[in-house]
Amino acid sequence: MPYSSEMQKEILKNTRNIGFIAHIDAGKTTVTERVLYFAGRIYKIGGVDEGTTAMDWMAQERERGITITSAATTCIWNQYTINIIDTPGHVDFTAEVERSLRILDGGVVVFDAVAGVQPQSETVWRQADHYHVPRICFINKMDRVGANFFGAMDSIARRLNANPVAIQIPIGQEDEFQGVIDLVDGKAIFYEGEGPVSPREGPVPEEMIEEFSRYRSALVEKVAETDDELLIKYLEDEEISKGEIKRALRKATLDYKVVPVLCGAAVRHRGIQPLLDAIGDYLPSPLDVPPTECKSYSTGETVTRHPGDPDSPFTALAFKTVADPYIGRLVYFRVYSGSAPAGSMVFNSTNGRRERLGRLVQMHANRREDIEEASSGQIVAAVGLKDTTTGDTICGSQQDAASLETITFPDPVVSVAIEPKSRGDQDKLSDSLIYMSDEDPTFKVAYDNETGQTIISGMGELHLDIMVDRIKREYKVEANVGKPRVAYRETVKAAARAEGRFVRQTGGHGQYGHVWMEIEPLERGGGIQFESKIRGGVIPNEFISSVEDGAREALSTGPLSGFPMVDAKMTLVDGSYHEVDSSKMSFQIAGSMAAKSLMTRGKPALLEPVMKIEVVTPGDFLGDVLGDLARRRAQIRNIEGQGGIQSVRAEIPLAESFGYANAIRSLTQGRASYTMEFDNYIEVSKELAGV
Repeated sequence: MPYSSEMQKEILKNTRNIGFIAHIDAGKTTVTERVLYFAGRIYKIGGVDEGTTAMDWMAQERERGITITSAATTCIWNQYTINIIDTPGHVDFTAEVERSLRILDGGVVVFDAVAGVQPQSETVWRQADHYHVPRICFINKMDRVGANFFGAMDSIARRLNANPVAIQIPIGQEDEFQGVIDLVDGKAIFYEGEGPVSPREGPVPEEMIEEFSRYRSALVEKVAETDDELLIKYLEDEEISKGEIKRALRKATLDYKVVPVLCGAAVRHRGIQPLLDAIGDYLPSPLDVPPTECKSYSTGETVTRHPGDPDSPFTALAFKTVADPYIGRLVYFRVYSGSAPAGSMVFNSTNGRRERLGRLVQMHANRREDIEEASSGQIVAAVGLKDTTTGDTICGSQQDAASLETITFPDPVVSVAIEPKSRGDQDKLSDSLIYMSDEDPTFKVAYDNETGQTIISGMGELHLDIMVDRIKREYKVEANVGKPRVAYRETVKAAARAEGRFVRQTGGHGQYGHVWMEIEPLERGGGIQFESKIRGGVIPNEFISSVEDGAREALSTGPLSGFPMVDAKMTLVDGSYHEVDSSKMSFQIAGSMAAKSLMTRGKPALLEPVMKIEVVTPGDFLGDVLGDLARRRAQIRNIEGQGGIQSVRAEIPLAESFGYANAIRSLTQGRASYTMEFDNYIEVSKELAGV
């Protein structure tokens, strides 16, 4: 039965679409597991180390104790329906975080109470900033040796340029962590025993009243700064009620002015119920985020979709595809407006095709529950969408169709060659690679015509290692894999001008294409740009796109080592055409000829990918670590010390980073750890490039 407009708004008001995001090993999956247990979604608590958590369901996740793929689930806490996505923390699987944040309304960022902000914490924070996702912070592992709540708060402010505000303070730290003091409600929450029992509430302990008063005043002051009415009350020393603080704190969180901070120890079940309360109190519902802007399919004009408007047409964004072994291809999507029943026809405004929305399912990790309808604000999955892929927009009909902003993913930086061990596995390998590249936009497959090899590319060694393992296990294909190869790029360092002239006279209909083009370097990350400055019909408009196609195709193979060109702008400035002999093909070839000439004249240079690396090591091994990084051509950016631990932040060429895990273990007797993520491309010196 369809809901009335008021009922639909009430449902949306109490809906929270959130994600748990963090650095690897901060405890996201453990927090999610406890959230699901206390919300009554699961009845047995699993552990990451034992490989028994609900959200880490893949064999590779359970063996390695890490999250590889984002998993979706739903639970209910008080009156709130909370749709949760648990995301990976390892940088190699950053695409999972990217596509999850694109469709979420709010985020819970989990931090390690000992380490505070770590490299991947910064990455996910930037991604959340990019997609304008309000968030709250949960400082986990308060029971660990070295836990420091206020140190972690300081690192959030310092390294993330955020405005954190504590809404709790811990009662004790490390092995004396007993609970938290709620600064808003003015009460203490004690956790007694080690099991998943309900906490005991009581007054603030006498010995902590002074500390409570100090931090509550800081909370009220920060919140009052964001609200004019409260600011007047605060300045006039009037009493500010708990309800007023919560209301202003919620508004400030949704406006990205403050970030509420809570704490706990998820593995010991501490701090989870207040976190669930905070998700409902401070994170947005679908009604709290601005109406979604999209482009009309028919007119190209900007239109808006309102989640609470029952007359708004069905509009959803596909953000993930999965090849399910039992029911086939699953497409996950977020509904931004309207509703669509199972079995209805929908229109894909990205590729212009109509498809049937087969079964609709609500996901709980890898388990499915059938539902009859996908409604505004929901995150669901569908069976039957064969031509819909990540980033596509699904609409109810063509006349109301519109396109949402798609999802952009980083380019892969590591490649390996792969081949089946037997001829009989050739087709199975091809099928498995097609399925996996459909699921993961950062996993690319290409065929090298020169060597006859199939090349797979990904975001790092671990990413490709997991993919090869999946090929063997899920698709039962035995394969040989080559050594990792770096995805170099080429660029130009100087402006240049060149002619492309393709003229063929064969007695009958000839070919004539003639262009003059210029090239100039762009800043790193500028990609390849094309501009036409043709005026007065020197070259007819219908041929200009062919010139661009030919030029872009030529730039896919650079003159130095055959790697793709990047960070260059091509401009079509002049040319001529023949009324009879000119064709799209002739101008495409002329554009390709001009581009090849431009590349050699523009002082080509080889670029290599550089990774940001952070090594955390005991101080005794700092000299050895720095010496090894120097041998690997790393540029040291910062060294920080805390206690006996040193943190080294540097930039290292990807080519020098292979095998670093084994090297760092042997250098530090297995006591150091490191994290690495792609940063940018830099020019390779002439000596190393062999130019």
